[in-house]
Amino acid sequence: MSLTALVVIAVILSIILALVLYLVTIYNGLITVKNNIEKAWSNIDVSLKQRFDELPKLVEVCKGYMRHEAETLEKVIKARSVMSDAETVAERSKGEGMITEALKSLFAVSENYPELRADRRFGQLQSRISELEDEISDRRELYNSSVNIYNIRIEKIPDVFVAKPLNYQSKDLWKIEPSHRADVKVKFSS
Repeated sequence: MSLTALVVIAVILSIILALVLYLVTIYNGLITVKNNIEKAWSNIDVSLKQRFDELPKLVEVCKGYMRHEAETLEKVIKARSVMSDAETVAERSKGEGMITEALKSLFAVSENYPELRADRRFGQLQSRISELEDEISDRRELYNSSVNIYNIRIEKIPDVFVAKPLNYQSKDLWKIEPSHRADVKVKFSS
């Protein structure tokens, strides 16, 4: 075999090796962004679970003071139930929005009950749930950022040439229901 033939074979093998390494790098990058979405979702779940566990305590504290606000307390309980049954991102988003709306109503109505506002347990629970709401909001933002990066990667050239054969599908961003964008209407009972 001549030297020229060996050089041609070496160049061809080098090109093939470089192409394989490039495809492996793209694949590993796609796996990273895909797993970041799962991690971000799991972090949301951790905060939602913590809030989910705090709600019954809050409702119990409020029951003793808010005898005339059964509807408000029932909204919190119903929203918690919807959240526990949710399986998809859309269902969880809906349930999470319902809980947030119900908590806003509950905390707004609690202003009408000075004894409740003075209760140490209520204050601690309200503070804890408010912290969790902020944490959930931050984690939703991270989730959406991770989904956005993933969606962009699977549509961009050259990543699309790896993503398509592997059947990578775009993911949905975390969205709230349009009705949850409206101000919370609070009705005070007498």
